[in-house]
Amino acid sequence: MIAALTLPLAGCLSNEIIPAAIDLPKAYKAGPRNPDAALPSVVWWRGFRSRELTDLIEEALTSNFDVAVAVARIVQADAQSRIVGATLLPIVDLHGSAVRSVSSRTTGSGGGGGGGSSPRTTYSTSLSASYEIDFWGKNRAALRSAEELAVASRFDREVVALTTVVSVANSYFLVLAAHDRLQIARNNIEAADRVYNLIKQRFDVGTASALDVAQQESVVAQQRATIPPLEQILRQNIATLAVLIGRTPESVRIRAGSMSQIAIPPVTPGLPSDLIAQRPDIRSAEAQLGSVNADVHNARAQFFPSITITGEGGYASAALRTLVRPESVFFSLAGGLLQPVLEGGRIAGNFDLQKGRQDEFLQVYRRSIVNGFADVERALIAVQQTARRVQLQRAVVDSTRRAFEISETRLREGTIDLITVLNTQTALFQAQDVLAQAQLDRLTAIVSLFQALGGGWPKPPDDKPKVGELPRTPQEISFPVQELPRFQGRWPR
Repeated sequence: MIAALTLPLAGCLSNEIIPAAIDLPKAYKAGPRNPDAALPSVVWWRGFRSRELTDLIEEALTSNFDVAVAVARIVQADAQSRIVGATLLPIVDLHGSAVRSVSSRTTGSGGGGGGGSSPRTTYSTSLSASYEIDFWGKNRAALRSAEELAVASRFDREVVALTTVVSVANSYFLVLAAHDRLQIARNNIEAADRVYNLIKQRFDVGTASALDVAQQESVVAQQRATIPPLEQILRQNIATLAVLIGRTPESVRIRAGSMSQIAIPPVTPGLPSDLIAQRPDIRSAEAQLGSVNADVHNARAQFFPSITITGEGGYASAALRTLVRPESVFFSLAGGLLQPVLEGGRIAGNFDLQKGRQDEFLQVYRRSIVNGFADVERALIAVQQTARRVQLQRAVVDSTRRAFEISETRLREGTIDLITVLNTQTALFQAQDVLAQAQLDRLTAIVSLFQALGGGWPKPPDDKPKVGELPRTPQEISFPVQELPRFQGRWPR
């Protein structure tokens, strides 16, 4: 019934294995019975069938500042991995010098100050090299740690990109919802004005009281008071969209259609085991755990001797014309061994520190997996319940609309009291507004489900990106259309 997830973390100095020990369910409790149907697309936002939304998201993928910052961090992480990897290669330097010197007359061999040597010039050119033999895997572990951080930076970029797309979609839906609610409010003002005119006519002929007129005036005023907050929401979310796509608010124009024009894309969660490989935050936590595991091996290797080889060879001569002759050759070759003996607990403390960090990141990795399952479960519940809520609320709107239309007709006929009219129109206004909010909640719930699933299910590519490679297209910059290197659980020996 339950499958156990195990992450082997093995080192080059031991066969230590640290299991993640997370129980994976075979299916989501709130998920459908056919988990393989209608899996999300990589460009899942196109399922809403809104050209304007698609344009906004694609512009955000190329112009969002947070995504650009994440890409810049990839460049930094790659550079850091190259810096660390330099320790695995010899260091070779070319030296060249020309020295002209004259001895002091007052320190000459004669002692009287009358001596002094004539000027002499010495020329030399040489190559020097040094290399640390990585016998214990210390430098390889450091390189592996840096490479895993570079991989983690790529998954962090995916997290930022997915968050950006979700923010664009939610802000756009808030704009549509505000537009719909504004339209509902304006329609309700027109209906309230019609009722007010009818009551005013009855007041003029003496069949309605001043209280009736005042009550309907209050209804009209209440409806008009709902306009400014909705316009505020509309304009503020347009400004938010502008920031997300990297533009100033005054340059952004939203056509502001209706939520009824938005299609509801089909989406099912797939298998829980797929989520671990799909969610970029889980993959980032996995890569960071691999980096810390390499740091542990690096810290352990520091207990052992470091072996270095140095050498230098070249030419030295007092005359430039004889610099490259065989008799001007010189060279030196040396080997060294450094064994830490008394470090005041520094090496042992660093080893304990890295072991503590390893346990910390292991718990972070476990938590990210469990949180991922919980996110999908919550999103599935929200999608199901909001869909049901919209359906039920539509029935409420239909019934209250019929009641208001009947009451308005009878008011014209003079066969109904004003209290009933006030109640029916207030119920209709509230039901319509609640329906608009329910439609918004349904759209945002679907977006949350896509986000919980990691933003899509791309097919495994043939080529995996390597450290040092950057994505070149907007889709590659922002979404997991490509499979990044994963920690395989064992360091190279």
